[in-house]
Formats: sequence, C-alpha cells, structure tokens
Amino acid sequence: MTDVHASTASGGPVVRPKSAPKNSAARKVSLWNIANILTMVRLLLVPGFVILMLADGGHDPAWRSLAWAAFSIAMITDLFDGELARRYDLVTDFGKIADPIADKAIMGAALICLSALGDLPWWVTGVILFREIGITVMRFWVIRHGVIPASRGGKMKTLAQGIAVGMYILALTGPLATLRWWVMAVAVVLTVGTGLDYVRQAVTLRRAGLAAERAHER
Repeated sequence: MTDVHASTASGGPVVRPKSAPKNSAARKVSLWNIANILTMVRLLLVPGFVILMLADGGHDPAWRSLAWAAFSIAMITDLFDGELARRYDLVTDFGKIADPIADKAIMGAALICLSALGDLPWWVTGVILFREIGITVMRFWVIRHGVIPASRGGKMKTLAQGIAVGMYILALTGPLATLRWWVMAVAVVLTVGTGLDYVRQAVTLRRAGLAAERAHER
C-alpha cells in the first residue's frame, strides 16, 4: 500500500507530521520503473479477474480457481510495489494515485462479484467498501497536515481480507467453507476497528495541524 509504515517502541501507530522530502532536487524517477509496472499489472488484472470470476455462470470450480490465481497475483504485487518504491526511491505521482486505486479495484471487484453470485452477503461487501473508500477520502482530507502511518492492525486487516476473500473465491465445501466464514468475520472486525482508529488519528492530526497554523499566524 501507499501508507508510510512506522510504529512506536510498543508497536502502536504514530501520527507523523508531513516533512519535506529528502533531496528535493533529486533525480527524476522514470514512470516505467518496477514499482509502477507492478501497479499497472494489478490494474490490468482486474478486468481479467472479473471475466474469470463470472465465466460459465460464476460457479464452475475450474474458472474460480483461475480467478483465485489472478486475485492472488494481484495481492502479491500489492505487497511489493510500495515497498520497492520506498526502498529504491522510485516514488512517482502516478504511483501515489494508481497504487491505492489498484488496491481498491481488485478487492472491490472480488467483493462485488462474490455478492452478485450470492456467495457473500451484500452487507459484508458494503461494510468493507465503505471503510476503504471512506479512509481514502479521509487521507486526502488530512494530507496537508501530515501522514498517518499504517499500523500493525491495518496490516493485519489487509492480510485477513486477502485470505478471506481468496477463500470465498475458491469453491470450498465442508469444514473449509465454515472456516472461511470465521476468517471473514475476523476480517470484518479488523476492518471496522482499524477504520475507527484511523478516524481518531485523522481528527487528532487535523486538530494539531490547524492549531499549528493558527499559532504561526500569530
């Protein structure tokens, strides 16, 4: 993801004010770098995933397995593109915009397809999408005041969502079908909990930023 990762000594999230990037006059980063290419691959996988997911009525185990493979590749690229961009100084404006869009697109496509096929309740899809879209909007709301780093809870939420949705994509039966319900329940709890924590941090950061601006004006 595009969130900046940081933590306190106890492992909790910290609200970090936005600072000027190092080497502001640094070299120009090419659009065609490995991080952006992985993001583009993830975007291109979305329509392919939907086609595989809905093929032959949407319930054929073979097509669902292929859809799961496409979804898994997208999730794996999500783990690497942001890290590569930060580690090798490959951050671009395109990546900042495209990465979160790609994240939401593949997860949103999977959730909507599952609900449309009757495999996942619509309220689950609604809760997750509302949280993801809402937090994205809130990130832009506070971006001029600073950046809220991704917490351990946020990472666990992303992992739980990926595993749960992946299990629902596969045509599982028996005990595994029951297990996926519990994994999705954990994902929903983490989704709501981390979303509320993000709102709390965003409000705190915005208040601190506004207070600093007023103090500066004096």
